[in-house]
Amino acid sequence: MDFFTIFIHDTDWTFIGEILLRCLVMYTMIIVFLRLTGKRGVRQLSIFEVAIILALGSIAGDPMFDETLPLLQAFIVMATIIILYRLTTYLTMQYQSFEDLLEGKPLYIVENGEMVLEHISKGKMSHDEFFAEMRQQGAEHLGQIRTGLLESDGKFSILFYSPEEVRYGLPLFPKAQKDLITEVEPDTYYACLHCGNVELLSSPDAICQRCEYCKWIKAINTLRQT
Repeated sequence: MDFFTIFIHDTDWTFIGEILLRCLVMYTMIIVFLRLTGKRGVRQLSIFEVAIILALGSIAGDPMFDETLPLLQAFIVMATIIILYRLTTYLTMQYQSFEDLLEGKPLYIVENGEMVLEHISKGKMSHDEFFAEMRQQGAEHLGQIRTGLLESDGKFSILFYSPEEVRYGLPLFPKAQKDLITEVEPDTYYACLHCGNVELLSSPDAICQRCEYCKWIKAINTLRQT
Protein backbone atom coordinates (compact mmCIF):
# COMPACT_ATOMS: atom_id res chain seq x y z
CA MET A 1 0.00 0.00 0.00
CA ASP A 2 1.48 3.31 -1.11
CA PHE A 3 0.53 5.91 1.52
CA PHE A 4 2.29 8.66 -0.43
CA THR A 5 -0.04 8.09 -3.39
CA ILE A 6 -3.08 7.83 -1.12
CA PHE A 7 -2.48 11.09 0.76
CA ILE A 8 -0.39 13.27 -1.58
CA HIS A 9 -0.03 11.80 -5.10
CA ASP A 10 0.75 14.67 -7.46
CA THR A 11 -0.46 17.49 -5.20
CA ASP A 12 1.87 20.48 -5.20
CA TRP A 13 1.90 23.74 -3.26
CA THR A 14 0.44 25.66 -6.19
CA PHE A 15 -2.62 23.41 -6.29
CA ILE A 16 -2.95 23.59 -2.50
CA GLY A 17 -3.07 27.37 -2.75
CA GLU A 18 -5.71 27.10 -5.48
CA ILE A 19 -7.79 24.78 -3.30
CA LEU A 20 -7.65 27.25 -0.41
CA LEU A 21 -8.76 30.08 -2.68
CA ARG A 22 -11.56 27.99 -4.17
CA CYS A 23 -12.77 27.01 -0.68
CA LEU A 24 -12.79 30.65 0.42
CA VAL A 25 -14.78 31.74 -2.64
CA MET A 26 -17.32 28.91 -2.42
CA TYR A 27 -17.70 29.36 1.34
CA THR A 28 -18.45 33.04 0.80
CA MET A 29 -20.98 32.21 -1.90
CA ILE A 30 -22.78 29.75 0.39
CA ILE A 31 -22.98 32.32 3.20
CA VAL A 32 -24.34 34.93 0.80
CA PHE A 33 -26.95 32.49 -0.47
CA LEU A 34 -28.09 31.57 3.04
CA ARG A 35 -28.39 35.24 3.92
CA LEU A 36 -30.51 35.81 0.82
CA THR A 37 -32.97 33.14 2.00
CA GLY A 38 -33.68 35.25 5.08
CA LYS A 39 -33.46 32.27 7.44
CA ARG A 40 -31.67 32.60 10.75
CA GLY A 41 -31.41 28.95 11.77
CA VAL A 42 -31.82 25.36 10.67
CA ARG A 43 -35.07 24.94 12.63
CA GLN A 44 -36.68 27.52 10.34
CA LEU A 45 -35.98 25.53 7.17
CA SER A 46 -38.79 23.77 5.34
CA ILE A 47 -38.41 20.46 3.52
CA PHE A 48 -37.96 22.37 0.25
CA GLU A 49 -35.23 24.54 1.76
CA VAL A 50 -33.41 21.54 3.22
CA ALA A 51 -33.35 20.06 -0.29
CA ILE A 52 -31.85 23.32 -1.58
CA ILE A 53 -29.15 23.21 1.11
CA LEU A 54 -28.24 19.64 0.20
CA ALA A 55 -28.00 20.62 -3.46
CA LEU A 56 -25.74 23.51 -2.50
CA GLY A 57 -23.35 21.09 -0.85
CA SER A 58 -22.86 19.30 -4.14
CA ILE A 59 -22.63 22.51 -6.16
CA ALA A 60 -20.07 24.06 -3.84
CA GLY A 61 -18.10 20.93 -2.97
CA ASP A 62 -16.77 19.81 -6.34
CA PRO A 63 -15.34 23.17 -7.50
CA MET A 64 -13.38 23.45 -4.24
CA PHE A 65 -10.88 20.79 -5.29
CA ASP A 66 -11.57 19.97 -8.95
CA GLU A 67 -9.37 22.23 -11.04
CA THR A 68 -11.28 21.32 -14.20
CA LEU A 69 -14.42 23.04 -12.87
CA PRO A 70 -14.26 26.84 -13.16
CA LEU A 71 -15.84 28.81 -10.33
CA LEU A 72 -17.91 30.73 -12.86
CA GLN A 73 -20.00 27.63 -13.52
CA ALA A 74 -20.72 27.18 -9.81
CA PHE A 75 -21.60 30.87 -9.55
CA ILE A 76 -24.07 30.58 -12.45
CA VAL A 77 -25.71 27.51 -10.89
CA MET A 78 -26.00 29.20 -7.49
CA ALA A 79 -27.40 32.38 -9.03
CA THR A 80 -29.99 30.31 -10.89
CA ILE A 81 -30.98 28.53 -7.66
CA ILE A 82 -31.35 31.88 -5.86
CA ILE A 83 -33.67 33.13 -8.62
CA LEU A 84 -35.71 29.92 -8.54
CA TYR A 85 -35.88 30.03 -4.74
CA ARG A 86 -37.13 33.62 -4.80
CA LEU A 87 -39.70 32.73 -7.45
CA THR A 88 -40.88 29.71 -5.46
CA THR A 89 -41.16 31.81 -2.29
CA TYR A 90 -43.25 34.38 -4.16
CA LEU A 91 -45.58 31.70 -5.53
CA THR A 92 -46.07 30.13 -2.09
CA MET A 93 -47.04 33.54 -0.71
CA GLN A 94 -49.48 34.20 -3.55
CA TYR A 95 -51.10 30.78 -3.93
CA GLN A 96 -52.11 28.65 -0.96
CA SER A 97 -52.53 25.55 -3.12
CA PHE A 98 -48.94 25.86 -4.33
CA GLU A 99 -47.70 26.23 -0.74
CA ASP A 100 -49.68 23.16 0.33
CA LEU A 101 -48.22 21.18 -2.56
CA LEU A 102 -44.66 22.22 -1.73
CA GLU A 103 -44.66 22.42 2.06
CA GLY A 104 -47.54 20.13 3.00
CA LYS A 105 -50.44 20.88 5.34
CA PRO A 106 -50.50 20.82 9.14
CA LEU A 107 -52.28 17.74 10.48
CA TYR A 108 -54.50 17.63 13.54
CA ILE A 109 -53.32 14.60 15.51
CA VAL A 110 -55.27 15.17 18.75
CA GLU A 111 -58.64 16.88 19.13
CA ASN A 112 -60.64 17.05 22.35
CA GLY A 113 -58.39 14.55 24.10
CA GLU A 114 -58.57 11.84 21.41
CA MET A 115 -56.36 10.82 18.50
CA VAL A 116 -57.56 11.86 15.02
CA LEU A 117 -57.24 8.46 13.37
CA GLU A 118 -57.57 9.53 9.73
CA HIS A 119 -54.66 11.96 10.17
CA ILE A 120 -52.30 9.73 12.13
CA SER A 121 -51.58 7.56 9.10
CA LYS A 122 -50.80 10.66 7.04
CA GLY A 123 -48.34 11.97 9.59
CA LYS A 124 -45.73 9.31 8.79
CA MET A 125 -45.09 8.86 12.52
CA SER A 126 -45.99 6.02 14.86
CA HIS A 127 -48.11 6.33 17.98
CA ASP A 128 -44.96 6.10 20.09
CA GLU A 129 -43.41 9.06 18.26
CA PHE A 130 -46.52 11.18 18.76
CA PHE A 131 -46.68 10.21 22.43
CA ALA A 132 -43.00 11.11 22.85
CA GLU A 133 -43.61 14.56 21.35
CA MET A 134 -46.50 15.14 23.77
CA ARG A 135 -44.50 13.98 26.78
CA GLN A 136 -41.67 16.35 25.88
CA GLN A 137 -44.15 19.23 26.07
CA GLY A 138 -45.29 18.25 29.54
CA ALA A 139 -48.41 16.18 28.80
CA GLU A 140 -49.11 13.16 31.01
CA HIS A 141 -52.29 11.97 29.32
CA LEU A 142 -54.51 12.88 26.35
CA GLY A 143 -57.20 14.30 28.63
CA GLN A 144 -54.96 17.32 29.21
CA ILE A 145 -54.74 18.13 25.49
CA ARG A 146 -57.34 20.17 23.63
CA THR A 147 -55.48 20.13 20.30
CA GLY A 148 -52.27 18.50 19.05
CA LEU A 149 -51.02 19.67 15.65
CA LEU A 150 -48.23 18.23 13.51
CA GLU A 151 -46.86 21.27 11.67
CA SER A 152 -45.69 21.14 8.06
CA ASP A 153 -42.08 21.56 9.26
CA GLY A 154 -42.34 18.45 11.47
CA LYS A 155 -42.73 20.28 14.79
CA PHE A 156 -45.51 19.38 17.20
CA SER A 157 -47.77 22.10 18.64
CA ILE A 158 -50.09 21.56 21.60
CA LEU A 159 -52.96 23.53 23.13
CA PHE A 160 -53.77 22.36 26.66
CA TYR A 161 -57.05 22.36 28.53
CA SER A 162 -57.32 24.64 31.52
CA PRO A 163 -57.15 22.80 34.88
CA GLU A 164 -60.95 23.02 35.20
CA GLU A 165 -61.45 21.39 31.79
CA VAL A 166 -59.05 18.44 32.13
CA ARG A 167 -60.86 15.16 31.49
CA TYR A 168 -60.02 11.48 31.71
CA GLY A 169 -57.54 10.47 29.03
CA LEU A 170 -55.09 7.90 27.73
CA PRO A 171 -51.81 7.88 29.74
CA LEU A 172 -48.82 8.75 27.56
CA PHE A 173 -45.97 7.13 29.47
CA PRO A 174 -44.79 3.66 28.35
CA LYS A 175 -45.04 1.97 31.75
CA ALA A 176 -48.71 2.87 32.11
CA GLN A 177 -49.47 1.74 28.55
CA LYS A 178 -48.08 -1.73 29.23
CA ASP A 179 -50.59 -2.27 32.05
CA LEU A 180 -53.45 -3.69 29.97
CA ILE A 181 -56.57 -4.43 31.96
CA THR A 182 -57.67 -8.00 32.64
CA GLU A 183 -60.81 -7.08 34.57
CA VAL A 184 -63.01 -4.01 34.87
CA GLU A 185 -64.08 -2.10 37.94
CA PRO A 186 -67.45 -0.38 38.28
CA ASP A 187 -67.59 3.39 37.71
CA THR A 188 -64.01 3.39 36.39
CA TYR A 189 -62.97 4.99 33.12
CA TYR A 190 -60.75 3.14 30.66
CA ALA A 191 -58.93 4.48 27.60
CA CYS A 192 -58.52 2.76 24.25
CA LEU A 193 -54.83 2.22 23.60
CA HIS A 194 -55.25 2.97 19.89
CA CYS A 195 -57.38 6.11 19.68
CA GLY A 196 -57.63 7.40 23.25
CA ASN A 197 -61.41 7.01 23.45
CA VAL A 198 -62.54 6.88 27.09
CA GLU A 199 -65.43 4.66 28.15
CA LEU A 200 -67.00 2.81 31.05
CA LEU A 201 -66.55 -0.86 30.16
CA SER A 202 -68.55 -3.97 30.85
CA SER A 203 -65.69 -6.36 30.00
CA PRO A 204 -61.89 -6.06 29.55
CA ASP A 205 -62.05 -7.21 25.92
CA ALA A 206 -64.79 -4.79 24.87
CA ILE A 207 -64.60 -3.35 21.36
CA CYS A 208 -63.90 0.38 21.16
CA GLN A 209 -66.93 2.16 19.71
CA ARG A 210 -64.67 4.63 17.93
CA CYS A 211 -61.90 2.55 16.31
CA GLU A 212 -62.97 -1.09 16.99
CA TYR A 213 -59.75 -1.77 18.91
CA CYS A 214 -59.92 -4.00 21.97
CA LYS A 215 -56.95 -3.11 24.18
CA TRP A 216 -57.62 -0.89 27.17
CA ILE A 217 -55.75 0.69 30.05
CA LYS A 218 -57.04 2.65 33.01
CA ALA A 219 -57.63 6.33 32.15
CA ILE A 220 -56.33 9.11 34.38
CA ASN A 221 -57.37 12.75 34.89
CA THR A 222 -54.38 14.24 36.70
CA LEU A 223 -53.60 17.94 36.22
CA ARG A 224 -50.46 19.23 34.52
CA GLN A 225 -47.52 20.08 36.74
CA THR A 226 -46.25 23.54 35.79
